[in-house]
Amino acid sequence: MDTKAKILRILTRTAISGAGLARRLGISRQAVHTYLKELVLLGQVAKIGTTRAAVYELASHLSRKPVTIFFSKKLTLSKLDEDEVFRAVARQTQLDKKLPTNVWEVVQYGFTEMLNNAIEHSWSRNCSIQIRLDPYVCTFTIRDFGIGLFHSVASKFDLPDESAAVGELLKGKTTTMAERHTGEGIFFTSKAADLVSFRSHRIELIFDGRNQDAFVKQNRFLRGTEVDFEISRRSRRKLQAVFEEFAPADLDYRFDKTRVLVKLFHQEYVSRSEARRLLAGLEKFKLVELDFRDVKSLGQGFADEIFRVYRNAHPGVEFRAVNLSTALQPMIRHVLDNYEISQVDNLLTINAGKLGSKTK
Repeated sequence: MDTKAKILRILTRTAISGAGLARRLGISRQAVHTYLKELVLLGQVAKIGTTRAAVYELASHLSRKPVTIFFSKKLTLSKLDEDEVFRAVARQTQLDKKLPTNVWEVVQYGFTEMLNNAIEHSWSRNCSIQIRLDPYVCTFTIRDFGIGLFHSVASKFDLPDESAAVGELLKGKTTTMAERHTGEGIFFTSKAADLVSFRSHRIELIFDGRNQDAFVKQNRFLRGTEVDFEISRRSRRKLQAVFEEFAPADLDYRFDKTRVLVKLFHQEYVSRSEARRLLAGLEKFKLVELDFRDVKSLGQGFADEIFRVYRNAHPGVEFRAVNLSTALQPMIRHVLDNYEISQVDNLLTINAGKLGSKTK
């Protein structure tokens, strides 16, 4: 008898907590919750209560079975107001009553920002929206049939291809309509979700908020742009905290901080031209964190362009190089051998506004 069958057999006799099931089955809590989640989503098991007080029962034993809410609609984008659409969806699904306040605010922000992108940037006549609420997560999908997110950015900024547009979007403040937008929507939406993907043509850019990571996949061709957003109903993530991380008090609450995941440009860097592409547009920020996780090597020209040449040209930009492996640090020390470097464990902080005041 497999584990899920054993769980169902136990639940025919009694309601029980996840911890109680783990003890009876002799497996870890993590393992039992994986099986329980599958059974809940299949509609065979009901979760009663929340967090550690929750117990599980056969859905057939309940007078009212747990319901998964699903809403889907096609919209004409002309003269559409994203906030009115969200209010209408929320009324029909009662999202405000079914989600904690912090999760509701994240979903509202992400949905309206992404629908606004479709309305104002996609050049599409129509789009489709979907919202799904199951016992564990809230998800939404917004799909247009226009020119495509990455194509739009690549065309606006005269980039060599759509892959280069991925890097620009990662930085924040990237918009094809600067007179009306700040370019914050995609950036903050990517930071607020547990998981969000932006798919257009053959490229899919995925942000994993749980692990603070991002990666790119190649897919079959998809016309237009599709955004898939997911957040746990039990998430503790707060929208205000996301804003404050990148628009903190010490920067006068302006969006003047960004973090760039360097590996999404390349994993091995050699040339000055690669550095210039990475740095393009970062002068708009006062604090830039360059995340070097999974980057395997740095060439002398690349490191010199970032940590010496760019520093001299932009003294008002502060750099912090984080997740920098010990294998990469000697090259940065080489190009900065006349400047002060503050190193703590695996964090190398380089203050572009202050370096040069002291020599070794």
